[in-house]
Amino acid sequence: MGVSHDIYSLNILINCFCQLGRIDFGFSVLGKMLKLGVEPSAVTFSTLINGLCNQSKISEAVCVFDEMTERGYQPDLIFYSTMLKGLCKTGNTDRAVRFLRLMESRGFEPNIVAYNTILDCLCKNGLLKEAFDLFSEVKVKGIRPGIITYSCLIHGMCNLGQLEEATRLLNEMVDNNISLDIVIYNLLIDALCKEGMISKVVETVDMMSKQGIEPNVVTYTTLVDAHCKEGMVSEAEDILYTMRKRGIELDVFTYTALVNGHCLQNEMDKARRVLQLMIEKGCAPDMVTYNTLVQSMFQLGKVSTAHELFRKMLASGQVPDIVTCTILLDGLCKTGHIEEALELFQAMQNSGLGLDIVPYTILIDGLCKAQHIEAAKELFHQFSDSGLKPNVYTYCVMTNGLCKEGLPNEAYRLFRSMGDNDCLPNSFCYNVMIRGFLRNSYTSKATQLLTEMVGMGFSADRFTATLFRNLIVHSNKSNLL
Repeated sequence: MGVSHDIYSLNILINCFCQLGRIDFGFSVLGKMLKLGVEPSAVTFSTLINGLCNQSKISEAVCVFDEMTERGYQPDLIFYSTMLKGLCKTGNTDRAVRFLRLMESRGFEPNIVAYNTILDCLCKNGLLKEAFDLFSEVKVKGIRPGIITYSCLIHGMCNLGQLEEATRLLNEMVDNNISLDIVIYNLLIDALCKEGMISKVVETVDMMSKQGIEPNVVTYTTLVDAHCKEGMVSEAEDILYTMRKRGIELDVFTYTALVNGHCLQNEMDKARRVLQLMIEKGCAPDMVTYNTLVQSMFQLGKVSTAHELFRKMLASGQVPDIVTCTILLDGLCKTGHIEEALELFQAMQNSGLGLDIVPYTILIDGLCKAQHIEAAKELFHQFSDSGLKPNVYTYCVMTNGLCKEGLPNEAYRLFRSMGDNDCLPNSFCYNVMIRGFLRNSYTSKATQLLTEMVGMGFSADRFTATLFRNLIVHSNKSNLL
Protein backbone atom coordinates (compact mmCIF):
# COMPACT_ATOMS: atom_id res chain seq x y z
CA MET A 1 0.00 0.00 0.00
CA GLY A 2 1.58 3.29 -1.11
CA VAL A 3 1.94 6.31 1.13
CA SER A 4 0.50 9.48 -0.33
CA HIS A 5 2.75 12.53 -0.38
CA ASP A 6 1.46 15.94 0.53
CA ILE A 7 3.05 19.35 0.82
CA TYR A 8 3.44 19.10 4.59
CA SER A 9 5.37 15.81 4.65
CA LEU A 10 7.58 16.85 1.75
CA ASN A 11 8.36 20.22 3.38
CA ILE A 12 9.34 18.38 6.56
CA LEU A 13 11.66 16.15 4.52
CA ILE A 14 13.25 19.18 2.80
CA ASN A 15 13.77 20.84 6.18
CA CYS A 16 15.46 17.68 7.54
CA PHE A 17 17.90 17.58 4.63
CA CYS A 18 18.65 21.29 4.97
CA GLN A 19 19.28 20.90 8.71
CA LEU A 20 21.73 18.08 7.92
CA GLY A 21 23.54 20.28 5.43
CA ARG A 22 22.34 18.19 2.44
CA ILE A 23 20.74 20.99 0.49
CA ASP A 24 21.25 18.95 -2.69
CA PHE A 25 18.82 16.31 -1.37
CA GLY A 26 16.43 19.11 -0.46
CA PHE A 27 16.36 20.25 -4.08
CA SER A 28 15.88 16.63 -5.17
CA VAL A 29 12.74 16.53 -3.05
CA LEU A 30 11.59 19.78 -4.71
CA GLY A 31 12.04 18.11 -8.09
CA LYS A 32 10.03 15.12 -6.87
CA MET A 33 7.26 17.46 -5.70
CA LEU A 34 7.00 19.04 -9.14
CA LYS A 35 6.90 15.60 -10.83
CA LEU A 36 4.12 14.50 -8.50
CA GLY A 37 2.18 17.64 -9.27
CA VAL A 38 2.49 18.93 -5.72
CA GLU A 39 2.71 22.71 -5.82
CA PRO A 40 5.55 24.05 -3.65
CA SER A 41 4.46 26.46 -0.94
CA ALA A 42 6.09 29.57 0.43
CA VAL A 43 7.43 27.38 3.25
CA THR A 44 9.18 25.17 0.69
CA PHE A 45 11.10 28.04 -0.82
CA SER A 46 11.78 29.64 2.56
CA THR A 47 13.28 26.39 3.86
CA LEU A 48 15.54 26.01 0.81
CA ILE A 49 16.64 29.65 0.98
CA ASN A 50 17.47 29.26 4.66
CA GLY A 51 19.46 26.09 3.91
CA LEU A 52 21.44 27.86 1.19
CA CYS A 53 22.12 30.85 3.44
CA ASN A 54 23.36 28.57 6.21
CA GLN A 55 25.89 27.17 3.74
CA SER A 56 26.84 30.71 2.60
CA LYS A 57 25.49 30.00 -0.90
CA ILE A 58 24.01 33.46 -1.21
CA SER A 59 23.95 33.69 -5.02
CA GLU A 60 21.93 30.47 -5.20
CA ALA A 61 19.62 31.74 -2.44
CA VAL A 62 18.96 34.93 -4.43
CA CYS A 63 18.18 32.82 -7.52
CA VAL A 64 15.63 30.76 -5.55
CA PHE A 65 14.15 33.98 -4.19
CA ASP A 66 13.80 35.40 -7.72
CA GLU A 67 12.27 32.14 -9.00
CA MET A 68 9.78 32.20 -6.13
CA THR A 69 8.62 35.73 -6.95
CA GLU A 70 8.42 34.85 -10.67
CA ARG A 71 6.08 31.99 -9.76
CA GLY A 72 3.78 34.52 -8.16
CA TYR A 73 4.60 33.85 -4.53
CA GLN A 74 4.63 36.94 -2.37
CA PRO A 75 7.53 36.86 0.07
CA ASP A 76 6.59 37.74 3.61
CA LEU A 77 8.69 39.38 6.33
CA ILE A 78 10.20 36.01 7.32
CA PHE A 79 11.49 35.53 3.76
CA TYR A 80 13.13 38.92 3.66
CA SER A 81 14.59 38.48 7.15
CA THR A 82 16.06 35.11 6.13
CA MET A 83 17.73 36.65 3.10
CA LEU A 84 19.04 39.59 5.13
CA LYS A 85 20.51 37.23 7.70
CA GLY A 86 22.24 35.19 4.99
CA LEU A 87 23.66 38.25 3.23
CA CYS A 88 24.99 39.69 6.50
CA LYS A 89 26.40 36.36 7.63
CA THR A 90 28.57 36.22 4.51
CA GLY A 91 29.65 39.86 4.82
CA ASN A 92 27.60 41.11 1.85
CA THR A 93 26.82 44.36 3.65
CA ASP A 94 26.09 46.53 0.60
CA ARG A 95 23.84 43.87 -0.87
CA ALA A 96 22.03 43.51 2.46
CA VAL A 97 21.32 47.25 2.60
CA ARG A 98 20.00 47.13 -1.00
CA PHE A 99 17.81 44.19 -0.04
CA LEU A 100 16.48 46.22 2.89
CA ARG A 101 15.51 48.97 0.45
CA LEU A 102 13.88 46.35 -1.80
CA MET A 103 11.72 45.26 1.14
CA GLU A 104 10.60 48.84 1.68
CA SER A 105 9.87 49.42 -2.01
CA ARG A 106 7.62 46.33 -2.02
CA GLY A 107 5.62 47.61 0.90
CA PHE A 108 7.28 45.68 3.72
CA GLU A 109 8.35 47.77 6.67
CA PRO A 110 11.45 46.17 8.22
CA ASN A 111 11.12 45.42 11.91
CA ILE A 112 13.77 45.93 14.56
CA VAL A 113 15.09 42.38 13.99
CA ALA A 114 15.87 43.18 10.35
CA TYR A 115 17.55 46.45 11.30
CA ASN A 116 19.56 44.75 14.06
CA THR A 117 20.83 42.18 11.56
CA ILE A 118 22.24 44.88 9.28
CA LEU A 119 23.48 47.07 12.15
CA ASP A 120 25.45 44.13 13.53
CA CYS A 121 26.99 43.46 10.10
CA LEU A 122 27.92 47.12 9.58
CA CYS A 123 29.52 47.35 13.04
CA LYS A 124 31.49 44.13 12.61
CA ASN A 125 32.90 45.52 9.36
CA GLY A 126 33.89 48.77 11.06
CA LEU A 127 31.30 50.82 9.13
CA LEU A 128 30.19 52.83 12.14
CA LYS A 129 29.09 55.93 10.23
CA GLU A 130 26.75 53.84 8.08
CA ALA A 131 25.56 52.02 11.20
CA PHE A 132 24.71 55.27 12.99
CA ASP A 133 22.94 56.61 9.89
CA LEU A 134 20.76 53.51 9.90
CA PHE A 135 20.30 53.78 13.67
CA SER A 136 19.03 57.35 13.24
CA GLU A 137 16.65 56.13 10.54
CA VAL A 138 15.27 53.53 12.95
CA LYS A 139 14.55 56.19 15.57
CA VAL A 140 13.01 58.62 13.03
CA LYS A 141 10.61 55.86 11.93
CA GLY A 142 9.47 55.51 15.52
CA ILE A 143 10.90 51.99 15.90
CA ARG A 144 12.13 51.55 19.46
CA PRO A 145 15.73 50.25 19.60
CA GLY A 146 16.23 47.43 22.06
CA ILE A 147 19.12 46.00 24.00
CA ILE A 148 20.34 44.03 20.95
CA THR A 149 20.44 47.21 18.85
CA TYR A 150 22.51 49.05 21.42
CA SER A 151 24.74 45.98 21.99
CA CYS A 152 25.68 45.91 18.28
CA LEU A 153 26.60 49.59 18.29
CA ILE A 154 28.46 49.51 21.60
CA HIS A 155 30.41 46.43 20.51
CA GLY A 156 31.37 48.11 17.24
CA MET A 157 32.52 51.29 18.97
CA CYS A 158 34.50 49.37 21.57
CA ASN A 159 36.29 47.45 18.84
CA LEU A 160 37.36 50.75 17.25
CA GLY A 161 38.32 52.32 20.57
CA GLN A 162 35.51 54.89 20.52
CA LEU A 163 34.89 54.49 24.23
CA GLU A 164 33.40 57.90 24.98
CA GLU A 165 30.72 57.33 22.36
CA ALA A 166 30.10 53.83 23.72
CA THR A 167 29.67 55.23 27.23
CA ARG A 168 27.29 57.88 25.87
CA LEU A 169 25.14 55.14 24.32
CA LEU A 170 25.18 53.25 27.60
CA ASN A 171 23.84 56.32 29.38
CA GLU A 172 21.24 56.76 26.63
CA MET A 173 20.00 53.25 27.34
CA VAL A 174 19.63 54.10 31.02
CA ASP A 175 17.77 57.32 30.17
CA ASN A 176 15.41 55.38 27.87
CA ASN A 177 14.71 52.79 30.59
CA ILE A 178 16.24 49.99 28.54
CA SER A 179 17.43 47.26 30.86
CA LEU A 180 21.16 46.78 30.58
CA ASP A 181 22.68 43.32 30.99
CA ILE A 182 26.04 41.98 32.04
CA VAL A 183 27.07 41.35 28.41
CA ILE A 184 26.97 45.04 27.49
CA TYR A 185 28.85 46.06 30.61
CA ASN A 186 31.49 43.40 29.98
CA LEU A 187 31.99 44.71 26.42
CA LEU A 188 32.65 48.21 27.70
CA ILE A 189 34.80 47.06 30.62
CA ASP A 190 36.94 44.92 28.30
CA ALA A 191 37.46 47.86 25.92
CA LEU A 192 38.35 50.22 28.77
CA CYS A 193 40.80 47.68 30.18
CA LYS A 194 42.53 47.29 26.81
CA GLU A 195 43.08 51.05 26.80
CA GLY A 196 44.49 50.89 30.34
CA MET A 197 41.70 53.14 31.66
CA ILE A 198 41.49 51.46 35.05
CA SER A 199 39.80 54.41 36.82
CA LYS A 200 37.04 54.43 34.18
CA VAL A 201 36.63 50.69 34.69
CA VAL A 202 36.00 51.23 38.40
CA GLU A 203 33.36 53.86 37.57
CA THR A 204 31.68 51.45 35.14
CA VAL A 205 31.61 48.65 37.72
CA ASP A 206 30.03 51.09 40.21
CA MET A 207 27.42 51.97 37.58
CA MET A 208 26.71 48.25 37.17
CA SER A 209 26.14 47.83 40.88
CA LYS A 210 23.74 50.79 40.96
CA GLN A 211 21.77 49.09 38.18
CA GLY A 212 21.58 45.93 40.30
CA ILE A 213 23.89 43.99 37.97
CA GLU A 214 26.59 41.99 39.72
CA PRO A 215 29.96 41.30 38.02
CA ASN A 216 30.38 37.72 36.83
CA VAL A 217 33.48 35.60 36.20
CA VAL A 218 34.03 37.27 32.81
CA THR A 219 33.96 40.73 34.40
CA TYR A 220 36.37 39.77 37.16
CA THR A 221 38.74 37.97 34.77
CA THR A 222 38.87 41.05 32.55
CA LEU A 223 39.71 43.16 35.62
CA VAL A 224 42.39 40.71 36.80
CA ASP A 225 43.99 40.64 33.36
CA ALA A 226 44.00 44.45 33.07
CA HIS A 227 45.53 44.97 36.51
CA CYS A 228 48.19 42.33 35.84
CA LYS A 229 49.16 43.94 32.54
CA GLU A 230 49.50 47.28 34.33
CA GLY A 231 51.84 45.68 36.87
CA MET A 232 49.21 45.85 39.63
CA VAL A 233 49.39 42.18 40.60
CA SER A 234 48.56 42.69 44.30
CA GLU A 235 45.37 44.56 43.26
CA ALA A 236 44.57 41.66 40.92
CA GLU A 237 44.91 39.26 43.84
CA ASP A 238 42.49 41.44 45.83
CA ILE A 239 39.98 40.99 43.00
CA LEU A 240 40.46 37.21 43.23
CA TYR A 241 39.75 37.42 46.96
CA THR A 242 36.50 39.27 46.20
CA MET A 243 35.55 36.57 43.68
CA ARG A 244 36.07 33.79 46.20
CA LYS A 245 34.20 35.76 48.86
CA ARG A 246 31.24 36.06 46.50
CA GLY A 247 31.38 32.35 45.70
CA ILE A 248 32.47 32.82 42.08
CA GLU A 249 34.68 29.99 40.84
CA LEU A 250 37.90 31.01 39.12
CA ASP A 251 38.22 29.55 35.63
CA VAL A 252 41.24 28.79 33.46
CA PHE A 253 41.21 32.32 32.00
CA THR A 254 41.30 33.93 35.44
CA TYR A 255 44.19 31.77 36.63
CA THR A 256 46.09 32.28 33.36
CA ALA A 257 45.71 36.07 33.66
CA LEU A 258 47.30 35.88 37.13
CA VAL A 259 50.07 33.57 35.88
CA ASN A 260 50.81 36.12 33.16
CA GLY A 261 50.86 38.93 35.73
CA HIS A 262 53.49 37.18 37.83
CA CYS A 263 55.50 36.33 34.70
CA LEU A 264 55.50 39.98 33.62
CA GLN A 265 56.99 40.84 37.01
CA ASN A 266 59.52 37.96 36.72
CA GLU A 267 57.92 36.37 39.79
CA MET A 268 58.28 32.86 38.42
CA ASP A 269 57.96 31.03 41.75
CA LYS A 270 54.62 32.73 42.33
CA ALA A 271 53.55 31.95 38.76
CA ARG A 272 54.34 28.26 39.27
CA ARG A 273 52.45 28.27 42.57
CA VAL A 274 49.38 29.57 40.74
CA LEU A 275 49.82 26.75 38.21
CA GLN A 276 49.94 24.21 41.02
CA LEU A 277 46.90 25.80 42.68
CA MET A 278 44.97 25.48 39.42
CA ILE A 279 45.68 21.78 39.26
CA GLU A 280 44.78 21.27 42.93
CA LYS A 281 41.46 23.07 42.40
CA GLY A 282 40.64 20.83 39.46
CA CYS A 283 41.05 23.59 36.89
CA ALA A 284 43.20 22.14 34.10
CA PRO A 285 45.76 24.60 32.66
CA ASP A 286 45.38 25.09 28.92
CA MET A 287 47.89 25.78 26.15
CA VAL A 288 47.91 29.51 26.87
CA THR A 289 48.80 28.91 30.51
CA TYR A 290 51.75 26.69 29.64
CA ASN A 291 52.86 28.90 26.73
CA THR A 292 52.98 31.91 29.04
CA LEU A 293 55.15 30.09 31.57
CA VAL A 294 57.46 28.44 29.04
CA GLN A 295 58.08 31.72 27.20
CA SER A 296 58.86 33.56 30.45
CA MET A 297 61.27 30.83 31.56
CA PHE A 298 63.18 31.09 28.30
CA GLN A 299 63.30 34.89 28.57
CA LEU A 300 64.92 34.49 31.98
CA GLY A 301 67.37 31.92 30.61
CA LYS A 302 65.85 29.07 32.65
CA VAL A 303 66.01 26.54 29.85
CA SER A 304 65.78 23.39 31.97
CA THR A 305 62.68 24.73 33.77
CA ALA A 306 61.10 25.59 30.42
CA HIS A 307 61.72 22.01 29.26
CA GLU A 308 60.26 20.68 32.50
CA LEU A 309 57.07 22.72 32.00
CA PHE A 310 56.84 21.57 28.39
CA ARG A 311 57.05 17.93 29.50
CA LYS A 312 54.41 18.64 32.14
CA MET A 313 52.18 20.08 29.43
CA LEU A 314 52.60 16.94 27.31
CA ALA A 315 51.88 14.71 30.30
CA SER A 316 48.62 16.60 30.92
CA GLY A 317 47.41 15.61 27.46
CA GLN A 318 47.93 18.96 25.76
CA VAL A 319 49.05 18.72 22.12
CA PRO A 320 51.56 21.45 21.16
CA ASP A 321 50.32 23.78 18.46
CA ILE A 322 52.25 26.13 16.17
CA VAL A 323 52.30 28.84 18.88
CA THR A 324 53.87 26.52 21.45
CA CYS A 325 56.45 25.21 19.01
CA THR A 326 57.35 28.74 17.90
CA ILE A 327 57.85 29.79 21.53
CA LEU A 328 60.12 26.79 22.09
CA LEU A 329 62.06 27.47 18.90
CA ASP A 330 62.54 31.13 19.78
CA GLY A 331 63.60 30.29 23.31
CA LEU A 332 66.14 27.69 22.20
CA CYS A 333 67.62 30.05 19.60
CA LYS A 334 67.89 33.00 21.97
CA THR A 335 69.58 30.88 24.63
CA GLY A 336 72.11 29.46 22.15
CA HIS A 337 70.72 25.90 21.99
CA ILE A 338 70.98 25.75 18.20
CA GLU A 339 71.26 21.98 17.81
CA GLU A 340 68.06 21.47 19.78
CA ALA A 341 66.42 24.26 17.79
CA LEU A 342 67.33 22.55 14.51
CA GLU A 343 65.90 19.24 15.76
CA LEU A 344 62.68 20.97 16.83
CA PHE A 345 62.38 22.79 13.51
CA GLN A 346 62.79 19.49 11.63
CA ALA A 347 60.07 17.95 13.81
CA MET A 348 57.82 20.95 13.10
CA GLN A 349 58.32 20.52 9.36
CA ASN A 350 57.51 16.82 9.58
CA SER A 351 54.45 17.32 11.78
CA GLY A 352 52.36 19.05 9.12
CA LEU A 353 51.72 22.07 11.34
CA GLY A 354 51.80 24.35 8.31
CA LEU A 355 54.74 26.61 9.06
CA ASP A 356 54.61 30.26 8.11
CA ILE A 357 57.49 32.71 7.74
CA VAL A 358 57.92 33.27 11.50
CA PRO A 359 59.64 29.98 12.51
CA TYR A 360 61.99 30.25 9.51
CA THR A 361 62.97 33.80 10.47
CA ILE A 362 63.53 32.82 14.11
CA LEU A 363 65.84 29.97 13.14
CA ILE A 364 67.73 32.05 10.56
CA ASP A 365 68.31 34.69 13.23
CA GLY A 366 69.49 32.02 15.67
CA LEU A 367 71.86 30.49 13.13
CA CYS A 368 73.31 33.91 12.24
CA LYS A 369 73.92 34.78 15.88
CA ALA A 370 75.57 31.38 16.41
CA GLN A 371 77.82 32.16 13.41
CA HIS A 372 76.38 29.34 11.31
CA ILE A 373 76.03 31.64 8.33
CA GLU A 374 76.10 28.91 5.66
CA ALA A 375 73.26 27.03 7.37
CA ALA A 376 71.32 30.31 7.64
CA LYS A 377 71.81 31.01 3.92
CA GLU A 378 70.71 27.50 3.03
CA LEU A 379 67.55 27.86 5.11
CA PHE A 380 66.86 31.28 3.60
CA HIS A 381 66.93 29.79 0.11
CA GLN A 382 64.47 27.05 1.16
CA PHE A 383 61.62 29.58 1.11
CA SER A 384 60.79 29.04 -2.54
CA ASP A 385 60.64 25.26 -2.00
CA SER A 386 58.15 25.80 0.84
CA GLY A 387 55.98 28.20 -1.13
CA LEU A 388 56.87 31.05 1.24
CA LYS A 389 58.31 34.50 0.66
CA PRO A 390 60.67 36.25 3.10
CA ASN A 391 59.25 39.37 4.71
CA VAL A 392 61.04 42.62 5.56
CA TYR A 393 62.16 41.33 8.95
CA THR A 394 63.56 38.12 7.42
CA TYR A 395 65.64 40.15 4.97
CA CYS A 396 66.90 42.37 7.79
CA VAL A 397 67.94 39.34 9.86
CA MET A 398 69.79 37.75 6.95
CA THR A 399 71.40 41.04 5.86
CA ASN A 400 72.59 41.72 9.39
CA GLY A 401 73.98 38.19 9.70
CA LEU A 402 75.96 38.50 6.47
CA CYS A 403 77.37 41.89 7.49
CA LYS A 404 78.49 40.57 10.87
CA GLU A 405 80.29 37.73 9.10
CA GLY A 406 82.21 40.26 7.02
CA LEU A 407 80.17 39.75 3.87
CA PRO A 408 78.75 43.23 3.18
CA ASN A 409 78.77 42.83 -0.62
CA GLU A 410 76.68 39.69 -0.42
CA ALA A 411 74.42 41.43 2.09
CA TYR A 412 74.00 44.37 -0.28
CA ARG A 413 73.05 42.09 -3.19
CA LEU A 414 70.41 40.53 -0.95
CA PHE A 415 69.24 43.99 0.10
CA ARG A 416 68.83 45.02 -3.53
CA SER A 417 66.95 41.80 -4.40
CA MET A 418 64.12 42.54 -1.95
CA GLY A 419 62.01 44.15 -4.68
CA ASP A 420 62.07 40.85 -6.60
CA ASN A 421 59.82 39.41 -3.88
CA ASP A 422 57.58 42.50 -3.76
CA CYS A 423 59.18 43.36 -0.43
CA LEU A 424 60.55 46.89 -0.40
CA PRO A 425 63.11 47.80 2.28
CA ASN A 426 61.86 49.94 5.15
CA SER A 427 63.75 52.27 7.50
CA PHE A 428 64.95 49.34 9.63
CA CYS A 429 66.42 47.54 6.59
CA TYR A 430 68.26 50.65 5.41
CA ASN A 431 69.73 51.22 8.86
CA VAL A 432 70.86 47.60 9.14
CA MET A 433 72.59 47.75 5.74
CA ILE A 434 74.22 51.14 6.45
CA ARG A 435 75.55 49.90 9.80
CA GLY A 436 76.86 46.80 8.04
CA PHE A 437 78.82 48.97 5.62
CA LEU A 438 80.19 51.17 8.41
CA ARG A 439 81.29 48.24 10.56
CA ASN A 440 83.09 46.76 7.55
CA SER A 441 84.75 50.14 6.70
CA TYR A 442 82.67 50.66 3.54
CA THR A 443 82.29 54.35 4.39
CA SER A 444 81.56 55.65 0.90
CA LYS A 445 78.82 53.09 0.26
CA ALA A 446 77.31 53.77 3.68
CA THR A 447 77.15 57.50 2.89
CA GLN A 448 75.57 56.88 -0.52
CA LEU A 449 72.95 54.59 1.01
CA LEU A 450 72.25 57.13 3.77
CA THR A 451 71.52 59.77 1.10
CA GLU A 452 69.22 57.31 -0.68
CA MET A 453 67.45 56.46 2.58
CA VAL A 454 66.79 60.12 3.39
CA GLY A 455 65.45 60.58 -0.15
CA MET A 456 62.99 57.72 0.56
CA GLY A 457 61.67 59.66 3.55
CA PHE A 458 63.48 57.53 6.17
CA SER A 459 66.02 58.68 8.73
CA ALA A 460 69.00 57.24 10.56
CA ASP A 461 68.15 55.65 13.90
CA ARG A 462 70.23 56.39 16.99
CA PHE A 463 72.55 53.40 16.44
CA THR A 464 73.36 54.42 12.87
CA ALA A 465 73.72 58.07 13.88
CA THR A 466 76.13 57.08 16.68
CA LEU A 467 78.32 55.13 14.25
CA PHE A 468 78.49 58.09 11.88
CA ARG A 469 79.23 60.49 14.73
CA ASN A 470 82.03 58.25 16.00
CA LEU A 471 83.41 58.02 12.49
CA ILE A 472 83.45 61.81 12.16
CA VAL A 473 85.06 62.30 15.56
CA HIS A 474 87.79 59.73 15.00
CA SER A 475 88.47 60.40 11.34
CA ASN A 476 87.61 64.10 11.20
CA LYS A 477 85.64 63.39 8.02
CA SER A 478 82.87 65.91 8.58
CA ASN A 479 82.31 66.11 4.84
CA LEU A 480 80.60 62.72 5.06
CA LEU A 481 77.34 64.38 6.12
